[in-house]
Amino acid sequence: MDNRKSFAAILIVLAALALLPFGVSGYILGLLTLGFYTAVFAMSWDLLFGFAGEVNFGPSFLIGTGAYTAGLLNHYAIWPIWACTMAGAGAAVIGGLLLAVPALRLRGPYFGLVTLVAVLLLQNMIVLFAGTTGGEIGLDLPDVLAVDDSNNYWIALAFMGISGLLLFGLSRSAVGLILQASGQDAVQAGALGFNVTKHKLAAFCVSALFSGLAGAMLIFYEGTASVGTVVDIGVGVQVIIAAVLGGRRTILGAALGAVFLIGAGEMLRPLGELSTFVVSAVALVVILFVPGGFLGAVLHGERR
Repeated sequence: MDNRKSFAAILIVLAALALLPFGVSGYILGLLTLGFYTAVFAMSWDLLFGFAGEVNFGPSFLIGTGAYTAGLLNHYAIWPIWACTMAGAGAAVIGGLLLAVPALRLRGPYFGLVTLVAVLLLQNMIVLFAGTTGGEIGLDLPDVLAVDDSNNYWIALAFMGISGLLLFGLSRSAVGLILQASGQDAVQAGALGFNVTKHKLAAFCVSALFSGLAGAMLIFYEGTASVGTVVDIGVGVQVIIAAVLGGRRTILGAALGAVFLIGAGEMLRPLGELSTFVVSAVALVVILFVPGGFLGAVLHGERR
C-alpha cells in the first residue's frame, strides 16, 4: 500500500470514528478514549523500537514524567491545561535526553535495562514524596479537559489522529529510512556515513515528546495522576504488547493493537483475573505465529 492510499485510508477511518458519538453509549466512548491515548503511547514506542531498533522497556518513565510534571503544575501552580501539557511534554523530552545520552552508548540489552530501572526510580520517588505527589493514592487535579463524554472522545481522537499522521509521516521520511537502516545494521549504516547515535537520540526525543504529551492529556481526561495509571511497569508492558500486536515498524498498527487490548480487556472483565491470562495468551500466540502483527499480516498478504 503506497503512501497516498495509506493516507486516504487513515482519513476514512478517522471520519468514521468521529461519527461514533452519535450512535454509541458514553461507556463505549470512554473505553475508546482511553484506547486512543494508549494508541499514542504505542505509536511513540514503535518509532523507537520498530525503526531505531532500541528496546525501551520503560515507556512509562516518559509517560509518567510528562503526566506528573503537568499534574503538579496544575495542582499547585494552577497553570492552565495547555501550559501544563506543553510543560509535561518538555519535561519528558529533557528526562528522555538525560536517560538516552548515556544509555545509547551501551550495547546489547543494557539500554533496555537502563530504561526499566528508570521506571522503578520514578515510581519510588513518587511514593517517597507522597506528601507532594499524592503517592499511591494519586494527585487530584483542579481542571479536566472536558466533562462531556463526546467532547473528551473527540479531543482524544483528534490527538491520536494528528500524532499518528506526524509519526507515520516521519517514519516514511528520509529520517525514518535512516533509522530503519540503523536499527537493522548500525555498523553498516555508520559505514555509509550516517550518524547512528544522533538519529537514534532524535527518535528517542520524538518518542518522549509524544509520550509525555499523551501522558499529560490522559491525566486531564481522568482528573487525577496516579502511579498505577501512568508509571506502573504494567502500563509499559501494555504499551509494548499493543505495539507488537498491531505490527512492528508500521506505526499505525500500534494504534490498532492498543484499541484491541483495551477493548479485549474490558470485554473479558467478567472473567476476573482470568481475563489478563486470556489477553496475554492471545498476545503470545500472535507474537509467536504472526510476528508482523495484525497490520503487518495484512500488508504482507497484500504484497503477495
